[in-house]
Amino acid sequence: MYKKSASKMGKNMLLLDVDPGVDDAQALLMVLAVPNIQIMGITCCHGNTGIENVCRNVLRVLKLCGRMEIPVYRGSAASILGERLHDPVYHGKDGLGDVPDPNAPGLEHLQMEHAVNAMIRIVSEHPGQISLVAVGPLTNVALAVKMDATFPSKLKRLYIMGGNMEGRGNVKVASEFNFVTDAEAAYVVLSQFTCPTYIATWEYCLRHRLPWEFYKEWVNQDTEKARFMKRISAHTAERAKSEAGSKELFFGPGFVSCDSFAMAAAIDESVVTEYSQLGVTVELHGSLTRGMMILDTLDLLKIKNRAFVMMKCDMEKYKQLLIASLK
Repeated sequence: MYKKSASKMGKNMLLLDVDPGVDDAQALLMVLAVPNIQIMGITCCHGNTGIENVCRNVLRVLKLCGRMEIPVYRGSAASILGERLHDPVYHGKDGLGDVPDPNAPGLEHLQMEHAVNAMIRIVSEHPGQISLVAVGPLTNVALAVKMDATFPSKLKRLYIMGGNMEGRGNVKVASEFNFVTDAEAAYVVLSQFTCPTYIATWEYCLRHRLPWEFYKEWVNQDTEKARFMKRISAHTAERAKSEAGSKELFFGPGFVSCDSFAMAAAIDESVVTEYSQLGVTVELHGSLTRGMMILDTLDLLKIKNRAFVMMKCDMEKYKQLLIASLK
């Protein structure tokens, strides 16, 4: 185990790969509220909903925040193998709780360039300066390294929300949604990315859930952003409250915004106070374990590029970032 010392936030250039999803919207609102972050672009990937809805949802959040100048790129509509895994029960069919906005911006606001091409171009224009935050299936990210083998070496850091460290699944018995949605992509990224890689796993998020009382105060702030969040997250919140299973048994009830954990770490590295540095890979063939992230705690696989798996979070700093996101 290693502990990270607190450090001041400096000017930060980020590239965001997302699949909104209510928690993606929460993560986007969080980063858009930080003044010293320069968002170089937002790339869209299939995941919580279809790619067209994903793009619309990103634009909807940008309009709310008055940040329509940030370029948005349409990316992969399915996994590397052409599969789609979407559970409309949790985030709604449209990804944002099925509460559409008739005045939301249309797809004509998207850039013409494909997301993967944009990723490679933007990072190549600023080598060593940009951190990539990937909070959906890793299809776009894997395709980027397949198209340009030097892509990982040009990144400053890679932050991922995905995978698991104790074999606890959410949509599958032993697999987390983002990884199992494109297991091949996750395998490629974890095996071929040489830049420092930070992973917020499913269990990390569950361990740091917040009381529902906090959620209620958070969404009831008297702001346009809070009212937006209250509307889009109502469906997900009720679903989460009504769920019964191992995550409640082991970790207790509470509010979890998974993607915000990876985004918070990218915004301020001191939010993560402890992590494990070790080799990780992804199971591709198991009938029950396909998509499960494997932690090589015994170093039997001799993986050179060891990931930083997040273990402990400074919850006060994390809560402050969430509160500021809806101001």
